[in-house]
Amino acid sequence: MISEKDFLIQFSGLKVGKHQFEYQIDKDFFNLFEYDEYNGADIVVKVLLNKKSTMLELSFQHKGTVNVPCDITNEDFDLPKKGNLSLLVKFGEEFNDENDAFLILPHGEFQMSVAQYIYEMIVLSVPQKRIHPGVKDGTLESPTLDYLSHQADEEPKEENKETDPRWDKLKQLLTDK
Repeated sequence: MISEKDFLIQFSGLKVGKHQFEYQIDKDFFNLFEYDEYNGADIVVKVLLNKKSTMLELSFQHKGTVNVPCDITNEDFDLPKKGNLSLLVKFGEEFNDENDAFLILPHGEFQMSVAQYIYEMIVLSVPQKRIHPGVKDGTLESPTLDYLSHQADEEPKEENKETDPRWDKLKQLLTDK
């Protein structure tokens, strides 16, 4: 079972310079945040920590796939995703994460969790509307798609409705300029 402790970086014992960390992200990781929109995930996250004497520079990169349902057909598919995130960590009097560009840790801190930043980076890289690639190129065969295309092929029935004469008078105002 995965826990947030697995994503702690202890920077106090590290030498000044660059250090790389790698994390394998799967469905269990998203369960930590009670996020259940993905059926599965297979993502590799690389974190490059550049330790300087007064601050830390973190560079996150991820690449992999998340298994999501298509918004049109509800068929599950693997959506390839990649992205990056940069974070600057400064030291100050008290913890402050209100700014997206940098984080302030208290002077006595010796470690930090990168789980929240990995989570946000991945979730924000997945689009709101998820469409199966087979829908776009026409290769997916699905009962839902067949039904939708059948509905689109039917000609809409025109009903003979009389319009309210008051609306006709208002429409005439637009055309009588």
